[in-house]
Amino acid sequence: MKKIVILGGGTGMATLLSGLKNFPVEITSVVSVCDDGQSTGRLREEFNMPAMGDIRKVLVSLSVTEPLVEELLNYRFNTTSDLNGHTVGNLLLTATSNITGNLKDGIEVLSKILNLKGKVLPLTEDNVTLVGKMIDNEKIIGEHNITMSNKKIKTVYYQDEPKVCEEVLEEIEEADLIILSMGSLYTSIIPNLICREVIKKLDKSKKKIMYVCNMVTQPGETDNMKTSDHIKIINNYLGKHKIDVVIANNGKISNEIAIKYSTLEQKDPVYLDKENIDSMNIELIENNYVTIKDDIIRHNVEKLALDIYSYLVR
Repeated sequence: MKKIVILGGGTGMATLLSGLKNFPVEITSVVSVCDDGQSTGRLREEFNMPAMGDIRKVLVSLSVTEPLVEELLNYRFNTTSDLNGHTVGNLLLTATSNITGNLKDGIEVLSKILNLKGKVLPLTEDNVTLVGKMIDNEKIIGEHNITMSNKKIKTVYYQDEPKVCEEVLEEIEEADLIILSMGSLYTSIIPNLICREVIKKLDKSKKKIMYVCNMVTQPGETDNMKTSDHIKIINNYLGKHKIDVVIANNGKISNEIAIKYSTLEQKDPVYLDKENIDSMNIELIENNYVTIKDDIIRHNVEKLALDIYSYLVR
């Protein structure tokens, strides 16, 4: 069975995995752990552990248990006590991590309970802090603060170089395809690439690196960026081994939805500039991945996963 390693975090990665888990592939998800907002931030501070919010989303997406389990793990308490704002999944991950002694083993325990179709690994066990240097040279500390600033990001780096989990490096070495998931470019994807150990492993790998491009821009992170711009930014963080293939949406987003996104969220459709991608010697896989649910733009995960699987086995 072919082996896929996916680097990412957040909703984008969870969305991708919900489609890929239905195909006969061995999946390993490497999740960035720099989130420090809401429930995750409070648990990080109290227990001095890596972020688990994105990991919770990935566990839910790979689970083949009943839908009620998804609702349970994502349930957020609304109360006047210290439980307010915490999700059940985050609390369970904190508990299993404390019982086993580390986050990786805590994830493994919960994975067995949830009957996961794949493996989930934290990028690091370190309690990392992401720093953003903005276009005006202001330094903003913390992933949540970087996202909320809505300022144009120049670069991101860790306050202290983390030690990458050894199993993450082993999985990259054994992968048949390495995927950089769609998601927040600077706060979900690139945090996996600002570790020297990861870049060394990617440089040694003879397998292809695939990037699944976002369908809409994100304020401060990717304003006005075309598909080729996303690729260039990621390639700046990669070592010698750059992106080999990109998957991008060529479907049209209706004017009504596009205007709503632009007005309310300052997000715009990502323009697919084929001519620039061709000039970069990067293979392009394009399709209409647009699906709208409750006025929210999402990738058609079945179509996306099928295109990835077809590329892998061709």
